[in-house]
Amino acid sequence: MSEETKVQESAAAETISQDAMDNLVSLKKGDTVTGTIVKIEDNQVYVSLGYKYDGVIPLRELSSVQLDSAQDAVQVGQEVQLKVVSINDAKESLVLSKKSVDSERAWDVLQARFDSGEVFEVSVADVVKGGLVADVGVRGFIPASMVERHFVEDFSDYKGRTLRVKVKEIDRENNKVILTAKEVLDAEFEQNKQAVMGSLEVGQELEGTVQRLTPFGAFVDIGGIDGLVHVSELSWQHVAHPKDVVSEGQSVRVKVLKVDPAAGKISLSIKAAQPGPWEMSSDQFKIGDIVTGTVRRIVSFGAFVEIAPGVEGLVHISQLAHRHVATPNEVVKEGQEVKAKILDFNPAEKRVSLSIKETEEAPEPAPRQERERSDRGERAPRAPKVELNNPNVSLSNESMSFTLAERFGDKLSKLK
Repeated sequence: MSEETKVQESAAAETISQDAMDNLVSLKKGDTVTGTIVKIEDNQVYVSLGYKYDGVIPLRELSSVQLDSAQDAVQVGQEVQLKVVSINDAKESLVLSKKSVDSERAWDVLQARFDSGEVFEVSVADVVKGGLVADVGVRGFIPASMVERHFVEDFSDYKGRTLRVKVKEIDRENNKVILTAKEVLDAEFEQNKQAVMGSLEVGQELEGTVQRLTPFGAFVDIGGIDGLVHVSELSWQHVAHPKDVVSEGQSVRVKVLKVDPAAGKISLSIKAAQPGPWEMSSDQFKIGDIVTGTVRRIVSFGAFVEIAPGVEGLVHISQLAHRHVATPNEVVKEGQEVKAKILDFNPAEKRVSLSIKETEEAPEPAPRQERERSDRGERAPRAPKVELNNPNVSLSNESMSFTLAERFGDKLSKLK
């Protein structure tokens, strides 16, 4: 190659190099630029901008929320818009910020979503005291009371979850955004509730799941909505507390007792969806049987004794004891276990007549005269008191016998 040719090529290369330099991005602090992620480290990200050297996004400038790693925010090859934070050509340092651009755009978007009530998805970036944090271009906070329709004690497993939310409150001056997932769930619940309630019929039986327990009953999910099983409808037996019969998460069969769309209430029964105790005991008892039961209630006219779960019979006051009973409390008390004889058993009418005295041996009858006097309320007459030492008093029977013989003896002998 001649010297002339070498000089020409060198001049051309210098010209191309100068053209490339002229085409390089000219940057200054505060500029908004578009770049491509070329490398990700734990605490920073490298971005190609077409500048003399790559720019760096520190971890703190990646997101408005705290990140554990830069990989949680971007991926290699991703195109992003950034703001120039600082330039130091001497140190070949170009610091960029992603969160600054995201934040500027986010406020307008969030305001529009707030005005329209739009529902959108967010990813939970962090769990903090009092609630959850999500990156919505700015830091979005979801208070604990606005996460679910029910109380949540521990949010530790919510990080990374996707939630559907609405903007509850927005304050750009104070950099404050409050989000709510509960209102979204409430609206969806009400919509589904009306649809389900419209399809329910009194007497219908269906499967459900126990959602939560209260002292007065259990709430059962029957297809996205809850119905109340009152404590009195949990079992044919007496129930002190719902937890004694059912537990949260348990599958149960229920019967629809009442539907009130206006009030949004559904009354359900577990016991009504099961065979009743009277039906189950129809073959268990017969007249004349001696059974053991528990006194459940005492009334003025007798006592009700439970002889099987949900099956109570009446011991009339006249059947409590062989003696006269003024009040049932003289003989029995609530909770007492007793033996009784079945006098009458009618499952169809849910009626049982019992007798306690028929299981006890009757006392020996009193002598007849004593019984009669006792029935009349009389006292037996006392024998006359005789003073043997008094000469003016004689034994009446003997003196009467003597006087009659003496007086009528002759006449009687003539009659012979």
